[in-house]
Amino acid sequence: MEPMALAFARSVSERPADGGLFGPRSVVWRVHRDRSFALAALRSLMVQALHPLAMAGVAQHSNWMQDPFGRMAATSGYILTVTYGDTAAADHVASRVRAIHGHVNGTDPVTGLEYRAADPALLLWIHAAMVDSIVRVVQRYGRTLDAAEADRYVAEMVRFGEMVGVPAEDVPASVAELHEYIDSVELLQATPDAREAIAVVLDPPGLDEDTRELWHDLGQVAIGTLPDWARSMYGFDEPPAQSMEREPVRQLIGALDLAFESLPGVMEARERIELRMRAQ
Repeated sequence: MEPMALAFARSVSERPADGGLFGPRSVVWRVHRDRSFALAALRSLMVQALHPLAMAGVAQHSNWMQDPFGRMAATSGYILTVTYGDTAAADHVASRVRAIHGHVNGTDPVTGLEYRAADPALLLWIHAAMVDSIVRVVQRYGRTLDAAEADRYVAEMVRFGEMVGVPAEDVPASVAELHEYIDSVELLQATPDAREAIAVVLDPPGLDEDTRELWHDLGQVAIGTLPDWARSMYGFDEPPAQSMEREPVRQLIGALDLAFESLPGVMEARERIELRMRAQ
């Protein structure tokens, strides 16, 4: 978890030049500081990996399985910078990501189809899986996020999709549009690469015993938040109902978050976010 803490601290600037792409009054700022974000991230990875072309790109062009927290830290750093960084910082990291995507091309061994990481259709799946996971998890286990706020969040996040190369008109701008898009995507399946990747995500190396137990429990909750079709693709059993109840899950999230907040730089970065939000 140390790489993720370092990414968090670095991504929240002490002296931003402006309010960034969204600003302290946005729903994006409020939602992305929710303590349930780690749970949403796990769910997002599980859903994203079910697109075989997206998974092939990761498997063939990344060593993330040897350093899963390093990879998650890089992704978290990008999301945090685009969320809380000033406009120049957000543009810079998005430009870097687009440049990397331009070199990630190949053929998926399962479907035999060619892929390009810069393909807007593929990027849209990654975006939609992330946004849908965040909305569902925060509504279920986070702070209050009513239907109108959820729609506003999805609409604000259109900018996130644009930043990586998806035309704005193609990005769902409401929860209903988001669900309609996800239901329309074909080709989804749990390839061997996807199964192997998620096995590592659920049991990453390098955790101490106490943190590993918390992470394992969080992973089971993430599995429980998946739609039935996704859980079926992976062959996961549905967790017991009592393990999915709001209060026990919030206690679990709190325990894991406390461990994360104790790492260097995390509390200070959170305080910078809070101060900017209160100043508005």
